[in-house]
Amino acid sequence: MKIAEFSNPVMSSWFAEQGYRLDASPYVAGALKTKKLLEQLPKTEPLAAVTTGPNGGLFYGPMFRRVYLTAPEHSVPWLGSRDMMAADLTNLPRLRKSDAESPSLKAQQLNPGMTLISRSGFYAGRRSYVRPDMGKCWASEHILKVQPNSEKIKSGYLYAFLLSRFGESLVRGSVYGSAVKHIEPHHIAGLPVPRLGADLEGRIHDLVEECAQLRADHQADLVAATKDFFDSNGLPDLNKVRWHQQERDLGFEVASVGPTSLRALTFAPRARKLAEKLGSVPGARLGDICAGGQLSRGTRFSRVDSNPEHGVQLIGQRQAFWLRPEGRWIGTAGTPDEVFASDEMILVAAQGTLGENEVYCRPILAIGSWLKYAYSEHFLRISSGTPEVPGAYLFAFFRSEAAFRLLRSLSAGGKQQDIHEFLRAEIPIPLAPPADRNRIAETVRNAYKKRDRADVLEDKALALLTTAIEEAAG
Repeated sequence: MKIAEFSNPVMSSWFAEQGYRLDASPYVAGALKTKKLLEQLPKTEPLAAVTTGPNGGLFYGPMFRRVYLTAPEHSVPWLGSRDMMAADLTNLPRLRKSDAESPSLKAQQLNPGMTLISRSGFYAGRRSYVRPDMGKCWASEHILKVQPNSEKIKSGYLYAFLLSRFGESLVRGSVYGSAVKHIEPHHIAGLPVPRLGADLEGRIHDLVEECAQLRADHQADLVAATKDFFDSNGLPDLNKVRWHQQERDLGFEVASVGPTSLRALTFAPRARKLAEKLGSVPGARLGDICAGGQLSRGTRFSRVDSNPEHGVQLIGQRQAFWLRPEGRWIGTAGTPDEVFASDEMILVAAQGTLGENEVYCRPILAIGSWLKYAYSEHFLRISSGTPEVPGAYLFAFFRSEAAFRLLRSLSAGGKQQDIHEFLRAEIPIPLAPPADRNRIAETVRNAYKKRDRADVLEDKALALLTTAIEEAAG
């Protein structure tokens, strides 16, 4: 529960400023406190005064009947309020291209440099920056777009302000609603944007732009590593699985089955063809590769909430795929070592449902700065016990569409699926020549170094902005 601070009591005069809202959110969430702080700065401008485009540069798209396709030549990537925070945009749902390019939706195509704000539902109020590789994406009506006027403000600086703790409190304080929260453009049009001088704003902008480029490079490198994996193993056709263009798994026969599984999904022809192709080249079973490492779900443990100074951030399946996680902080005392990941451990979301856009069976790689986090028991831990088969090499495979479909075919359970304990050890892993394995692994490692560097630059930009505002207001 949030309560008003005695040092900053809620004043009756604030009610008129907030349109006589009687819910507590804008008064105790820090929005008005931030506004009073920014009023002490030499110069601020309303957000609407530094934007341009449809509806003055603060806009979102119309509601419409969506038609999703899978063929890339007839569709465009479609970004939702959850997807806008994802680190890897490879597996976005795809909207019919003819609809996306229609007059009513053409303006929903993203422009690099935009700031995106999720405007409804559970994720309302979160912000992200449109990277250079997102220019071919379209955004849903649940995303509010902030298009900066390049003649008045630098796009990276505006994003840094909206992302900062000042922007956080202002945007969150603008959220309306109870069961379904939402934000409208006029709710944030008057947010005060501090002006800190061309030099400082330019430095912050350059940091954000370099950060965005590094994240785009991270994405491109991972895609290249996966392509290299299949090309080096003589399986170039698996770079384009085209799962939904294949004949559906209806009316097939199985010669014999054992006690391990009686589920039809396990024996589906499309998945079996994938397994046969992967096993047709030199390789090894996943269970054998992980014999000296780990191939199991995480351990269950009691969670005790803690503050960041004395705890560790626990990452669950939902936030593991975000650029920057916002997981719960738990105390380290009594937390087992098994919740931490070893270097280059692959963590596969191992519990969920079979929806096409669910994270179930999607992987992340624990490497670099992500080794500091704790991970919930809902991840399948895959750690190579064979030095000649690096975890980064395995990750190039597990992030592929072929691996995703094969893992899904090994599902067990009812409503909540899991990956079958015995069948996952039988997954055939192609092993390219050692030189190729090392090259692919290095591509993945370098991609994650770029991602870590991007986080450092973003933090530096926020630190510069925060220090400048505090000093100017002091």
